Amino acid sequence: MSALSAFFKKNKKEREHVKYAATRSLTDEAGVPLEWEIRALTTRQDEEIREACTMEVPIKGKPGMYRTRIDTNQYIARMLVESIVEPNLYNAELQDSYGVSTPEDLLKEMVDNPGEYQDLSAFVQKLSGFNQTFEEEIEEAKN
Repeated sequence: MSALSAFFKKNKKEREHVKYAATRSLTDEAGVPLEWEIRALTTRQDEEIREACTMEVPIKGKPGMYRTRIDTNQYIARMLVESIVEPNLYNAELQDSYGVSTPEDLLKEMVDNPGEYQDLSAFVQKLSGFNQTFEEEIEEAKN
């Protein structure tokens, strides 16, 4: 194999989906939390989500001047939805059972414990290759 051919796509390792119990409030008959199937985000998916959650915000006292702002809550919700394979958060029947109409709202209803939601977020970010969570990066940038 030549040095260049080692970089061909056929040689790239695929990342496996993993199982994760996102909440203790959804269990099987024995009381064991249900495991969800999670996949890592790709760079392209992350860029698309980040772009969709970025907006220009006017700077107070400086007419016509704007700064870029990322809606972190929206970014995290979309990142999680894109990463969750099972349960299918786009399933209309599942959404109807919780009285919601978007996958992001469904996720927040299914994982309604803020600590569990934060843990799921940290898990998905680490699975996707981020060494720090998005919130940790923001805090680090503030200091």
